[in-house]
Amino acid sequence: MMKTTRVNEANTTDWRDSAFDVIRGLSAYTGSSLIAGLAEVVARHPEADVGNAFNHKQVGCKVWARDRLFDSLGGAFGRIVILGGWYGVLAGMLFDDDRFSIDRIDSVDIDDSVAGVAKTLNAGAGDRFQALTWDMYALDYAALEADLVVNTSCEHIANLRAWLSLLPVGTRVLLQSNDYFSEATHINCVPSLEAFVTQAGLSHLDYAGALPMKKYTRFMLIGTV
Repeated sequence: MMKTTRVNEANTTDWRDSAFDVIRGLSAYTGSSLIAGLAEVVARHPEADVGNAFNHKQVGCKVWARDRLFDSLGGAFGRIVILGGWYGVLAGMLFDDDRFSIDRIDSVDIDDSVAGVAKTLNAGAGDRFQALTWDMYALDYAALEADLVVNTSCEHIANLRAWLSLLPVGTRVLLQSNDYFSEATHINCVPSLEAFVTQAGLSHLDYAGALPMKKYTRFMLIGTV
């Protein structure tokens, strides 16, 4: 007797079609603008590395940043500038959180290929969100008049103090770095939270903390230049 194999129709469906349906269903269930935006990214940007952008480590670090930001500075902001904003996930998480009232978020990245994805992800925010292709070293920070400048990739900055000197005195910042020295692209890691505090040299510190991960520890400072 010939043995037949039943083909699971779901296995023959492109995973993006299935993911779009699942994520759109989660959006309907949660009412989350971020999840609705993610569904659109999956449908419209097949090149986007959403698996990396939304992995548990990336999301966990951003949830930590969002929660400690609210605890430290509250939820009312005029303009927030996020440097190295990539796909705009942190911006989306802030817009999605009812504790925050934010007039505008500018997500800045030197890579012009990520702006379209970031705009799709944050389409629900309308003109309150901008994805901008700029070099963080060439920005006129005084003209930005930002309530908060966010840089969660300080391990990529050769001279953190020199970059911070570009910001007007009194600018509030949220900074993250790590001790992941084995990553080749990390050119300025710090061995401890205390070392990060010293490296940044902020005039006022509202929060300093560490988040242990599997291979490294992430450090965060919230304060004033």
